[in-house]
Amino acid sequence: MDKIYLNKCRFYGYHGAFPEENVLGQIFQVDAVLSVNLTAASQSDQLEDTVHYGMVFDCIKDHVENERYQLIEKLAGVIVDDLFQQFPSVQAITLKITKDNPPINGHYESVGIELERVRP
Repeated sequence: MDKIYLNKCRFYGYHGAFPEENVLGQIFQVDAVLSVNLTAASQSDQLEDTVHYGMVFDCIKDHVENERYQLIEKLAGVIVDDLFQQFPSVQAITLKITKDNPPINGHYESVGIELERVRP
């Protein structure tokens, strides 16, 4: 299956189980891989034959910046469900959400989750 990638998209949001995450917010990094047949687009050179990654970006941004969840697992699930609804040609999605600076005492680069979903 062909793939569309959105790499290291960064947004400011208020998701987290700790109270300070809901008050101060933080940067979330999102990586998305959409599995879709790109044969028609590779032949036609027409935007309507592909998935408009600008619209995918806007969908992800809307959820990260305008909603609030305790768990980034829930945030990722909502994003994946919305992407499947908006883009019928997408057959599978891998979505990774990373927090660079959660309020956890210790030394690490980041924490995050990754969902892999296939269209039901």
